[in-house]
Amino acid sequence: MAHIMGFGGYAPERIVTNDEWAQRVDTSDEWITQRTGIKRRRFAADDESTLTLAAAAARGAIGDAGLTPADIDEIVIATDTPEVRTPDTAALLQHELGCRNVPTYDLGGSGCAGFIQAMDVANSRIAVQPKNILVIGVEVITRMISLTDRATAVLFGDAAGAVIMGSQPSKAEVLGIVSGTDGSHAEILTLTAGGTRRPFNASSLASGDHNRLVMDGKKVFTEAVRRMSEASAEVLRRVGRTVGEVSLVIPHQANLRIIEAVRKKMGLESGRVFVNVHEYGNTGSATVPFAMWQAVLTNRIEKGDLVVLTAFGAGFHWAAAALQF
Repeated sequence: MAHIMGFGGYAPERIVTNDEWAQRVDTSDEWITQRTGIKRRRFAADDESTLTLAAAAARGAIGDAGLTPADIDEIVIATDTPEVRTPDTAALLQHELGCRNVPTYDLGGSGCAGFIQAMDVANSRIAVQPKNILVIGVEVITRMISLTDRATAVLFGDAAGAVIMGSQPSKAEVLGIVSGTDGSHAEILTLTAGGTRRPFNASSLASGDHNRLVMDGKKVFTEAVRRMSEASAEVLRRVGRTVGEVSLVIPHQANLRIIEAVRKKMGLESGRVFVNVHEYGNTGSATVPFAMWQAVLTNRIEKGDLVVLTAFGAGFHWAAAALQF
């Protein structure tokens, strides 16, 4: 069974408020707050990128685990906003951190469920061979989407979160992970330009399709609430635990309405759900590990707590994990 040995996180310093967004597009603080619960989010600085955010979170997790880069045996990065098209961000991070020539790879395209899916991959790798695996969720979404689209631009922010997973008992035991995919809904949350179906070219640039995120909000809401709730119940069932035993649920921070709907569907009091979406917005694959790092730092998680992670993202992909601290 895998364990989490260390936690790390990073958010850029630049804060973008709803009032600042109101100066960019036709919106207001009241409109954004009522529909999303978001008040602020972070934007990466000009000299920051996916790699720099990932490296900052990684160094924090490595230090928290009492390790050095030389102790890392594998790197998995969940991101939909890679540093470059090729090679993958994980390869660049291996060099940036000064790790040995270990296996590294990105898990891309999984949307906001990517980090827990990456944990699932690491969990299976550790089951085969004991090792220390650096798992990261990182996004610089604000550079990949249209900043003139009121419906989507105000939702997102940039951040990174990281954990070290290993075979030695440590801060938290990974009791179980579940995940799933339903590709029949892929078209209601997608960025279509830039792949082989619609290559990036002058036409996609002129039309604005290169950064136009397509999102059917109502359908995404329905699926997100259903899948995160069901995945949470399923992982608890598999590990022989109940909702009543859960000390804290850390859900994907898409928006406050989704989080509240998941909470109610699971039958949880508000104090048993961690929320930071109002301060950071939706940071994609980074939301769960970044929130978990914050929960540990602020003593929202204590020794003996049963914690559930749950997320949902484009694909549609979903996943949940049960952790015993």
